[in-house]
Order: sequence, then C-alpha cells, then structure tokens
Amino acid sequence: MNAAGIDVSSRKSTVAILRPFGEVVKLPFEVCHSAEDLSALAQQLKSIEGETRVVMEHTGRYYESIAKVLHEAGLYVSVVNPLLIKEYGANSLRRVKTDKADAMKIARYALDNWADLRDYTPMDTIRYNLKTLNRQFQLASKQRTASSNNLIALLEQSFPGVRKCFDSPVRSDGTQKWVDFAHAFWHVDCVRKQSLNAFSERYRKWCKRHGYFFKQANAEEVYTLAKNAVVLAPKSDVTKVLIQEAANQLTSISRSVETYRTEMERLASMLPEYPVVMQMYGVGKSFGPQLMAEIGDVRRFERKQALVAFAGIDPMPNQSGEKNIRSNKSSKRGSPYLRKTLFNIMSIYLKCAPQEEPIFQFLDRKRTEGKPYYVYMTAAGNKFLRRYYAQVRDYLATLENLPPVDMDSTGLQHTT
Repeated sequence: MNAAGIDVSSRKSTVAILRPFGEVVKLPFEVCHSAEDLSALAQQLKSIEGETRVVMEHTGRYYESIAKVLHEAGLYVSVVNPLLIKEYGANSLRRVKTDKADAMKIARYALDNWADLRDYTPMDTIRYNLKTLNRQFQLASKQRTASSNNLIALLEQSFPGVRKCFDSPVRSDGTQKWVDFAHAFWHVDCVRKQSLNAFSERYRKWCKRHGYFFKQANAEEVYTLAKNAVVLAPKSDVTKVLIQEAANQLTSISRSVETYRTEMERLASMLPEYPVVMQMYGVGKSFGPQLMAEIGDVRRFERKQALVAFAGIDPMPNQSGEKNIRSNKSSKRGSPYLRKTLFNIMSIYLKCAPQEEPIFQFLDRKRTEGKPYYVYMTAAGNKFLRRYYAQVRDYLATLENLPPVDMDSTGLQHTT
C-alpha cells in the first residue's frame, strides 16, 4: 500500500509518497498545475507497485484540477477536511510548517486512516454550477447590504428619513422604488421648492415612467417629510454625484443578485430532489436552491448526523470523569453558508409562526423554556436538517436511473 500525500497550493503542489512503517517511496517533490505535469504525476503514481491512494485537503477550489485529473486517470483519490489533517499528529511540542512537511503529514494520515478514506467523485456540472452561483450570490448579497447602508447614510445628510417612505420589494431586474426615487429626488430641495400639487404631478409622471404604483398619500408623506427636514448637505453638484453614484452602485449589485437568484432557481429545478425540497415549509424559491447548492447530493451522507455535522450545528462533546454536559455549544466547523441559510429559514418560522408545523412547535417549545435565541434557533435548524435528510433520501430512493452518488469532495469522512 502506497500513500501519496499532496499539499495543494494555487499554482503548484508538493507530493510525498510513503509506505507503512515510515518507508519513503518518494521524497517530497513539487508539481506544477499544468495538464502535462499533472498527467505525468498520474502516470508516475500508477507505475508504483501495489495499491496507491492519493490524499489531499479540501482547500478552497485549488485541489479540484488535481483531483479531477488523478481521478480520471483511474487513481483512488480522497479529499479530506483540513481540520482532520490539522488535528492529526498534534502531539508534538515542535511545530514544523512547510509544504514538504505538510505533504509528509498528509501521507502519514492516509496510512493511519486507510480503511476510512472515501473515494472522490467529481461534482456533476449542475451541482458544481449551482454551488458556484450560490457563493457569488452570497458575496453579492453582502455587497448589496453594504451599498444599501451606504446610500441610506448619504441620504440622511440630504433627505433624512426618505427610505422609510417606501416599502416596495426589489424587482426582478434589481431595481427598487426608493433607490430610483433617491436618484431622481436626491435632495429635499428637489421636492420642497415646489408646491404639493406640482410635486404630486411630477411624482405621478415619474412613477408611470418607471413602472411604479402611484399613491397620492405617499406623495403627501414625502412632501411633508421634505418640508420639515433639517439637512446637513447643501444642494450641490458634489451631493448630487454622491447620491446618484451610490444609487447606481446599489442598483447594479442588486441586478447581479437577482440574476444569480434566477439562474440558481433554474439550475435547482433540474435536480431530482427539487420537488420534495420545495414542498418543505419556509424554503421557497430563494432558500431552496441555496440548500441544494450547499448540501449537494444528500446520498453522500451516510447518516443524518453527518449532515448536521457538515452544517456545523452539532453539539460538541464535553465529558470528563464524572462530568458529562449534554447541552453544549455547536461546533461551527461546517459550512457557514449552510448555517446562514438555515438561520434564515428558521427566521421565517419565527415570523410566520405556523402552529401546525412540527419544526415550529419544537422551536416554540424551546423558546418557551427560556432557552437563549441562538440555542433554540440552532436546535430547530438541527431538527430541520434531519427532516430534510429523511425526506430527500427517501424520495430519491423511489427514483430510477439516478447518477452515481456525488461525494462533492468535501472531506465528509469522519463527520458522523
């Protein structure tokens, strides 16, 4: 048996090959991430006598090209959680951190955990694209929040409180009424320097031109706010540029968010589990694709506890001697994206309070018991994931001609 440990970086990787009892087959050497070099590495590993298993860490997206080439060459490839490698062999007082030392450490880990290594299966195209879209969606959502807060802060100097006059949702093209209004009426003097009737007529025409619903009461509310406002920023070219460019920036990023959302919905609808996931309470067309993007093929989890651990909402053991604490903090070692989606779904349960839903009944009971917010939200998310696992796995079991189990190369071994 031969264990090839690969320490992956962005442009090149370091490879070490060991056999049991510390026998060195090949001292650590570097391999560039070119098609020629990776193909040569595959042939070199296949030429070694005996069974060879290749192990590397799940480090961002850097490992994917190496794992793909070696897998397609017929080698046994296993991609493991970096935390497992970090904690392996941590019984030395002397810390050595080099690429060569890390490659040797990964190879030793492979030998010591040989039977538990799980074969890597590349993610299918739909799931790969869905997950990539979700990561970009999450990034763009953060940027949209920051841009929104920035525009609101600027408006507080030129038109304070105007944001609260509008409650229209974001449209599919990313536009929002309050943002477009701020672009057109960027200072209180754009409103209060004319009569109420004149402003109302101008506002009505503006709504019609941009496809927004006009209400006279809304026009009067905005006009009254402008009349009574005390502003810090003067009506100047600089103020106009600041407000309008901030509004343009927010509209642009909102358009990207909605484009990602639409494309994620389209891809998610092509997955076999889509019908059963979309029937779950609180999911909807936004959170459903996010769940499927981060969880992937649920069949890759041997048990429901593995899925809970993957989300990082499993309680950490705390037992020593006669002490055995059952209620502990969650590990938070799993996917932060999945945890965020779960909390958003649990927030819908809190807001809508569906009395007939078992998840809400459980959440409400924990809240009534006086549990802290994070505790009952995490516990409800845990229960939701277990339900997700059972329903989706049972549904997939009824289908025929499903593709092979997609392991998604996320280092799921030992997450049970």
